[in-house]
Amino acid sequence: MKTHHYKVTINWSGNLGTGTSGYTAYNRNHNLSADNKTENIKLSSDPAFRGDASLYNPEELLVASIASCHMLWYLHLCADAGITVVAYKDLPEGFMEEGGTSPGKFVKVLLHPCVTIKQGGNSQQAIDLHHQANEKCFIANSCNFPIEHEPEIIFEFI
Repeated sequence: MKTHHYKVTINWSGNLGTGTSGYTAYNRNHNLSADNKTENIKLSSDPAFRGDASLYNPEELLVASIASCHMLWYLHLCADAGITVVAYKDLPEGFMEEGGTSPGKFVKVLLHPCVTIKQGGNSQQAIDLHHQANEKCFIANSCNFPIEHEPEIIFEFI
């Protein structure tokens, strides 16, 4: 078995002068960085939890990670199958529920990939490869909620 290791840095930047002296005394802003990365990503919590709506939140990053991993596997599988993808765009959605006996959890992620393939490609196979991509995605395999997809396949306009 091969083990991969991922290491990032999260640095809270939300101390407004009195730290966490009260729930409303601090903001939720923080930065994500990693060695050898040129960009830091500014984050906050979801606005429903007193976060800054102009910044990404952890829930959005989870949905983005799932969609990104799915796309990378999908492109790999298409290349192996001889399907030429010329464009790929996804508008993924995550659904989280609060209440009951848990503080909140994701119950589903729904991917909406719109894939443009070259004329002559097999559109049914292109759709079917989304199922395989979902089965191979490392992130999807780590989640305890369903990840569904509603793909759209279009042919390149020549």
